[in-house]
Amino acid sequence: MLLSLLFSAKMVSAQQDTTTLDEVVVTANKMAQKQSTTGKVVTVITKADLEKMGNKNLATLLQEQVGVTVNGASNNAGSVQTIFTRGASGGRTLVLLDGIPVNDPSFINNDLDLNLFATNSIERIEICRGAQSTLYGSDAIAGVINIITTSKDISKPLQINASTILGSFGTVKNNLQVAGKKNKWTYSARLAQTNSKGFSAAIDTTGKNNFDADAYNGTALHGQLNYAATEHLSFKAFSMYNKYKAGVDAGIFRDDRDFTITNSSLLVGTGFVYKKNNWQITGTYQHNTLDRHFLNDSAHKTSNWFEKNDYAAASDYAEIFTSVKLSDRLTALLGIDYRKGSYSQNYASISGWGPYNFNDPTRFAEQSALYGSLLYTSLNKKLTLELGGRGNKHSVYGNNQTFTLNPSFALSANTRMFASVSTGFKAPSLYQISINDKLDPEKATSYEAGLSYQNKTLQTRLVYFNRQTANGIDYNYINYQYFNYVKQAVNGLEFEIRKSITNQLSAFANYTYLQGKETTQNRITNKDTITYNYLLRRPAHQLNMGVSAQINTKLRLEVTGRYASKRRDVGGYAAPDVLLASYVTLAANAGYQLNKHWRFTADIQNFTNTKYYEVYGFTTMPFNASIGAVFSW
Repeated sequence: MLLSLLFSAKMVSAQQDTTTLDEVVVTANKMAQKQSTTGKVVTVITKADLEKMGNKNLATLLQEQVGVTVNGASNNAGSVQTIFTRGASGGRTLVLLDGIPVNDPSFINNDLDLNLFATNSIERIEICRGAQSTLYGSDAIAGVINIITTSKDISKPLQINASTILGSFGTVKNNLQVAGKKNKWTYSARLAQTNSKGFSAAIDTTGKNNFDADAYNGTALHGQLNYAATEHLSFKAFSMYNKYKAGVDAGIFRDDRDFTITNSSLLVGTGFVYKKNNWQITGTYQHNTLDRHFLNDSAHKTSNWFEKNDYAAASDYAEIFTSVKLSDRLTALLGIDYRKGSYSQNYASISGWGPYNFNDPTRFAEQSALYGSLLYTSLNKKLTLELGGRGNKHSVYGNNQTFTLNPSFALSANTRMFASVSTGFKAPSLYQISINDKLDPEKATSYEAGLSYQNKTLQTRLVYFNRQTANGIDYNYINYQYFNYVKQAVNGLEFEIRKSITNQLSAFANYTYLQGKETTQNRITNKDTITYNYLLRRPAHQLNMGVSAQINTKLRLEVTGRYASKRRDVGGYAAPDVLLASYVTLAANAGYQLNKHWRFTADIQNFTNTKYYEVYGFTTMPFNASIGAVFSW
């Protein structure tokens, strides 16, 4: 059915326009290129898309994209948000900030807290699906998400962009950006603040226990300075500071009135680009410090009367790579990177079982890698072929390798078929190594094949993928150790379509199907190995769709919907998994462009007030609305 829809849409629009609409992307191959010239499956969330977000957070926006589920996206601000791409487990999608990997070495899965990102400080997002470890290293088993903060629209000595959003639950979002370009210098600085009274993170099933609202207060600062030393050589320096404090409850269906998390990150870095003729060299260094503090200290006693848990982490990343256009048909990329992570933990608690203290000294690990790829384009520009490989050296487990083979072929000016086979890996995290330093990296092999069609009024893509994961890392509740024993197999389909019906009316839809099997420890007995024919918290069917109307030159309206099928979650320790019901949520937003300086927005999320679970026992966002104003100069 999906194939017939794809080709019927192609036939309907084939007579309209043969002009290909192309976004220029940088994530697919670490070099700027038109999206139609790569065989990678890339989705771009543009600045215009971000401007329509209203009161949405980053996790909600990502979850609306094909192939991506962000568990916890609809929970209270400050809740744990886990990215599942193409059915892969948490920590298997690498997050990039302006092309540079970012993570928190103190996390069990080495991933990053999405709550640290303020959406009003993001310019665009590129999502590249499939194993991307050849170019991006560890954790890119299922794909990479590149969060881009650098603006390309700076042309005057002084540009100002300011916005404010007022929403339900006492939510206030403020943003101020100042940017400019003068002679050889370009600068930008942003301040974003989000404050919300929130709602109870945990669900009160009786409605009579007076669960308190869990507030969120966050601040983000971002600055960048660029200097064009010569026609060919430019330098940059950048920094980003993020901090938030949020209420945390005691667990599923359990309130805690004075349990908070304070999380902060300070990132600084520098880099250069040298570009001349067909040759480009790019170098970057980045240092990131992260601190997480959990504090439970009040007269409201739950399982712990007092709890203090402090994490301190740091990561360093350095990379230099060059791309050379060897001929009209062949481009080579060669690079090296180095990354180091460290963390320490101090824990103290008092409960009915007495006091407990734990101090974990600073632990660290290093990785270095050499990687490269060749990108071939045939003389008639119909065939492209990417062949790449990486050798990785880890200070604990030793060496491992990955490869990528990615051909694509243009059947016509508008239609392209593509395929790939690639391997990805995930290095064990510092926390996992601290328990078992004999762990090997998790390894996965991914296969995909697809077809895309696009012209001036229609964009559509159908992709089949298969991923086989071996040596998966998980926790053994018998020996209380992390072991390499999980196996996972996932088959899936992704279908996307975006159609301009008239000059004023457009529609979009994306659908994801997952069929997964996972062989791991039995979650009920903890004594044997079992194969589960489903993936926890990941729906087999996921559909996002919407219609947008430009009523006149000033007013735009959009209605969107999301469907997620039934899925299972952990029911508790040594308990059966629980079945979570399917759900449908609806949203609407509007934008009114008063003049070239002022724009106003309105947004309603979950306007049917649907009640559902993303994480068993925790509250999802009920009906909520917001209004906003944006000033640009």
